[in-house]
Amino acid sequence: MKKRGQVTIFIIVAIIIVAGALLIFSFYPQIKTTLSGEEQNPASFLQSCLEDKIAEATSLLSSRGGYASNSLNKTFKFTAEIAPVDISYLCYTAGYYIPCVNQEPMLIQHLRKEIKDYISADVENCFNQLTESLTKQGYAVHSEYNGFDIELIENKVEVPIDGKITLSKATGDASDYTDLNISFQSKFYDTAVVVQEIVSQQAEFCNFEFIGYMTLYPEWKIDTYRASDSTIIYSVKNENSVDKFRFAVRGCAARPGL
Repeated sequence: MKKRGQVTIFIIVAIIIVAGALLIFSFYPQIKTTLSGEEQNPASFLQSCLEDKIAEATSLLSSRGGYASNSLNKTFKFTAEIAPVDISYLCYTAGYYIPCVNQEPMLIQHLRKEIKDYISADVENCFNQLTESLTKQGYAVHSEYNGFDIELIENKVEVPIDGKITLSKATGDASDYTDLNISFQSKFYDTAVVVQEIVSQQAEFCNFEFIGYMTLYPEWKIDTYRASDSTIIYSVKNENSVDKFRFAVRGCAARPGL
């Protein structure tokens, strides 16, 4: 009797194991999808793909006065750095005793365009890589890419992508992904707002009281260097950012020898 009971228990356990195995294999595609997560969140793939490029773009523009390339610049080498850098004039006049002219009164819009131009090919490449990755995972993929935009807001750089991805499974189920807006933590916008204020006051008053500004807003560090031609090079840095936004100003310059 005891042996029969043991056999019965073994049979029940075996049935449970087999049933469990059948359930796992039946739902394996859904389990795999849930665990991997990548195919369920295309925005995460795009964010990872573009993260370094966004950081590269903001760092480059910060070091050069907001331009990837600009003919109106001051070539300057900082003591602690290896090579000279072309730092753009954001406020400039060639004359003497004349206030400088603001070169980018719509600085935020200008910076948006500079970033967009710099990463344009990379955004499309990342979108195509996402499509290829999903296809390799066994999905039937239909994708549409219609471009993207750049939004600069407080503490963030946002990249809304105009695109759509439809994933179809062997079961016939389909999923649409249209929310492809990705966001990066950054002080680029916040820094640009401070830069705009400095340029505006230089154009109007030929001066910016940066020590007083730092006293009111201690999260900002502003350094200046005055060159022999009366150019002032500003370096603006937020305490929560690794980048310094450097730009040049020349206005209300006195004639040499006076």
